[in-house]
Amino acid sequence: MFELNFMQNAFMAGFIVSILCPFIGLFIVLRRNSMIGDTLSHSSFAGVAIGLVIGINPLLTAFIFTSFCAIIIEFLRSYYKKYSELVMSIVLTLSLGIAIILISSGKAATKVDSFLFGSILTVTKSDILLISSIGLICIILLILIYNKLIYVTFDEDGAKTNGINVKLINYIFTLLVGATISLSIRIMGVLVVSSIIVVPVATAMQLKKGFNKTLLFAILFGFLDVILGLILSYYINSAPGGTIALTSVITLILILVLKSGLKKH
Repeated sequence: MFELNFMQNAFMAGFIVSILCPFIGLFIVLRRNSMIGDTLSHSSFAGVAIGLVIGINPLLTAFIFTSFCAIIIEFLRSYYKKYSELVMSIVLTLSLGIAIILISSGKAATKVDSFLFGSILTVTKSDILLISSIGLICIILLILIYNKLIYVTFDEDGAKTNGINVKLINYIFTLLVGATISLSIRIMGVLVVSSIIVVPVATAMQLKKGFNKTLLFAILFGFLDVILGLILSYYINSAPGGTIALTSVITLILILVLKSGLKKH
C-alpha cells in the first residue's frame, strides 16, 4: 500500500490536514462558531466548480474563493453583530447558488464526486505542493497570533482594552479557517470536511486537560482519525471523507465509553 504513489500523496496531504484542522477547530469550538465550517466548506465547493469550469487547479480556485467568502463573513459580522448565523446563511446561499449554476452547466459535472466525497486517487504532486505551502503558512500564522487569538477567543472586550487589534485577529483567523477547509477538501470532501475540524476537538475535550494539552490531544486524535480512515478507505474501497468522518466519531465514542468505565471503577 505505502509503495503506491497515490497513497504516498494521500498520506502527505492527510498529515498536513490532520494537524491544521484540529488546530483551527479548537478555536472554532471555543468561539461556539461551528457553523462557519459548514458555510466555508460549501464556499470551497463553489470555488472548485469555478476551477473545473475555467480549467484552473480547483484547489487554488477553492482557496481564493473561500478566502473571499471568509472576508465577506467577517465584514458582514459588523453589520449583524447579534445575528452571526444570518451572515452564514447569506454566504451559504451565495456559494450554493454559484456551485449549482456551474455544475448544472455540465462543464464541471464529471469531476465533482471526488471533491464532494474526497478521493485518495486524485491527489497529485501539484496538490501536495499547494497543500504543503499554504498549510505551512497557515501553521506559522497560527503560531504567531496564538496568544492574541486565545485572548480574543476568551475575552474579546478585554483584548480590545489591552490594545489588541481584535478586528485584524478575527479577519486573519477567518481567512485561516477558509484556507484550512479549501486545503482539506481533496482528502475529506466538501460534505464532511467540517467533521475533522470539530470531532477530534470534541474527543480531546473529554479528557478535561488544560488548553494547550487539549490542543495537542486534538491534533493527535485528528492524526489518528485521518491515517486510520485513509488505510480503511484503501482496503474497503470507500470514499476517504466518509471513512475518516466515521473513524473520528468511533474514536469519540470509544473515549466516552472508556471515560465512563473508568468513572465506575
